[in-house]
Amino acid sequence: MVSVRVEDVWMVFGKVAALRGVSLEVREGEMVTLLGPSGCGKTTLLRVISGLYKPTRGRVFFDSEDVTEKNPWERKVGLVFQDYALWPHMTVFDNIAYGLKLRKFPASEIRESVRRVAELLRIEDLLDRYPHQLSGGQQQRVALARAIVINPSVLLLDEPLSNLDAKIRINVRTEIRKLQKELKITAIYVTHDQEEALVISDRIAVMNQGVIEQVGTPLEVYYNPRTLFVADFVGQVNIVKGSISNIDETEGIAVVDSEIGEIRVAAQQGLKEGEVVHLVFRPEMVEVSKTPIEGSVSSTVFEGVVDTVQFLGNLLRADVTVGGKKLRVEVHSPLARGWLSPQERVFIRIPAANVRVLK
Repeated sequence: MVSVRVEDVWMVFGKVAALRGVSLEVREGEMVTLLGPSGCGKTTLLRVISGLYKPTRGRVFFDSEDVTEKNPWERKVGLVFQDYALWPHMTVFDNIAYGLKLRKFPASEIRESVRRVAELLRIEDLLDRYPHQLSGGQQQRVALARAIVINPSVLLLDEPLSNLDAKIRINVRTEIRKLQKELKITAIYVTHDQEEALVISDRIAVMNQGVIEQVGTPLEVYYNPRTLFVADFVGQVNIVKGSISNIDETEGIAVVDSEIGEIRVAAQQGLKEGEVVHLVFRPEMVEVSKTPIEGSVSSTVFEGVVDTVQFLGNLLRADVTVGGKKLRVEVHSPLARGWLSPQERVFIRIPAANVRVLK
């Protein structure tokens, strides 16, 4: 296992800076996901790490070795691409064996290595087929087998599941995570899918416009976003703007005069009266009631009207208009279907501890 360290990397194409001073450390045996929208620089960063791109400025290290000037094959990385990049004229066996043949491994060792990874990925019965005879999920397993058969120092995966159907995607991402843990490979995974990142990662690096906005565990990124972009991009969220009108240090509560009315939040260090802030809270962290409920020192209650309702199987998602602003709420219950209806009046309670304050 190796660690990967990127230091102050810039990647400029003409007048466009795709990466702007990016630094990131990936620990040995860790799965780190580069998460962000299209064009944010995540694939460019992956290609810099792989050696496919040489950065305009900055360095890349594998452990303590500077590999910035080394080619991909010298870095011993395994690459899995979005389009699988399988050779159409080669059998599955030859596709998997391609990297070993380039490195001039003995034929007997190639056969044994291919057999071993094929069994690991449950594709041993496909070795004589050609890519056009495979399903999308099978092609993805072949691409993964080709990447790991060389026993790479680092496994790099660029949107590897984006071409698969939803159900197959869930199964394959579970297999990738299990395989990465079993083989103890340091891995960097690129995706724009927030759910995929939350499920598969040890840590997530959220990227936006060529920079990393936050690095943290899935729980940290989801529940404690450091920026409005991270809060808005990762999962469903409510964002309410306001200014701090009062801080009660005894109760540990701050009152925010917001666009929907006064909201009580946990008094965080560094807050000042009169300061403009954004309040961030997730839809599932709001309590919904059809009958009046009381607020308290540590929570705030609003009355609103249901605008739209979506039944999503395991939950009910609704937009509720409060003070002219739409707030999203979620009810998790097997009995939720039909529980809320458009134009229905409801009450929502927002616990102070569930609100993240961003400046």
